[in-house]
Parts: sequence; structure tokens; C-alpha cells
Amino acid sequence: MAERGEQARRGPWLWGAVLLVLLVAWACGRSGDTGTDGTGTGGAAGATGARGKPDASAHPSRTPTIPTPKPSPSSPSTSTTPSGTYDPAAYAPQVRVRAAEAGVSPRLLMAILYNESYKPHDPALERAWQRYKPGAAFGIANMHRAAFDETKRGRAFAGRRWEELPDDRDLAVRAAAWYLHDLARQLPAHPSGPYGRDELLALGYNTGAGNMQAFARGATPGSQAADYLARLRSNWDKAGRAVARAGGN
Repeated sequence: MAERGEQARRGPWLWGAVLLVLLVAWACGRSGDTGTDGTGTGGAAGATGARGKPDASAHPSRTPTIPTPKPSPSSPSTSTTPSGTYDPAAYAPQVRVRAAEAGVSPRLLMAILYNESYKPHDPALERAWQRYKPGAAFGIANMHRAAFDETKRGRAFAGRRWEELPDDRDLAVRAAAWYLHDLARQLPAHPSGPYGRDELLALGYNTGAGNMQAFARGATPGSQAADYLARLRSNWDKAGRAVARAGGN
């Protein structure tokens, strides 16, 4: 969720410039990335897990291909399998349902999806980019592995995997909603800074809980966080319209 700042300011042309490279990397990975010699960017050769099996964490650039999951019974009925051009507004029904489930603002959740739409959200392209940059985020809400694994604990989607996020957009929306829920629990009761509650939560989504708490005490955001906040404000009205069309608040 934090592939921000300079990348976002460069805009879509950057993704066009690297698209060919990523697709080549993806194709190479599908055809030949089966070795165990540890030559990838992810770690040392021969790393194993507790039972002697290959440890996936030692090779984060080698993300396994996950079959498209079937929607859970609690998922909104609208299909969330990626197809065609991505438009955050198309997922307003999922935003409304998952925001209500987590007790957060659907408008804020939708605005964050707009903020995070600065790069293409095609599953194959996301995985190609992750091979090139193992620390990259997954899904339409740009969530990193550690944040997803922490957020899912003790919740209805605890059995789901971070690697599923590119293929299941409802899961991505759900995880983002609960991450906002967890951030809200860490906000001071009476912030002293100039930012509203939703703005602080968005800053927390972008920069983490510790920075969010500092902003709530009056700290000044750096250029990256300030850019994220400016885009949130720019997206606020259309996020509200998208949620309203789906029957949200």
C-alpha cells in the first residue's frame, strides 16, 4: 500500500515505459523460474522451512501462481474477478459491504482505492512487477504482505493468502477496510493537529500507524504524505458519488 510518492507523481507514463520489461519478466518467470539455485533477488540458496520444505519467504520474488479463488458465501454477489479496464467505482458494492463490516467510512475506503489506482491493477502485471521488486504491494488497495498478514489475524478471512489479492478484488477491499478499522483504534481520542479523522486514517494507510499518530499530534507530513493527502482531497467528491450510487453513505 505504500508504492507512493515519486512513482505516483510520475504518473501512468512510467508504467507504460516499464510494461514491456515487466511482461518479458513475467513470461520468463512462467517458463523458466523453477530452479532452486537461489540466484533470484529473494535470498540465499538452500533456505528451508521448519520441515525441510522450501521456504517461500526466502524467495519472495518467486510468488506462486494462485488459482482464482471462489467468492466466499459472505462476499457481495457482484463478481470481483479482474476483467477489462479497472475503475474503482465498479467496486462500490464491495466497498459498501466491507466498510459496514469493518465499521469504517465507505467514502474513505473508496477514496483510498482511487488514491491507489495510480498504477495498473492487472494480476499478471502485478506479479511481474513483484518479481522485479519483491517488496511490492498486491491488489487494488496496494497492500503489502506484512500488513495483510497482521490484519487478517482472528478474522473471517484469516485463512486467505496475500498472494490471492491480485485475483480477488473483494478480498483486497475487505483487507483494506479492516486495516482502516485497526488504524482507527490507534487514533488519539482528541487529535491536536489540523487534520480530520478521515484524513488521519488515510495518512495512516499511506505511512503507517506511528506516523499517523504523529500527524494527529501536530507533526507536518513530508512531501510523500502531503501528496497522498492532496490526492485524497481531490478524489473525495467522486468517491462520495460512487458510494452514493451503490446505496452507501
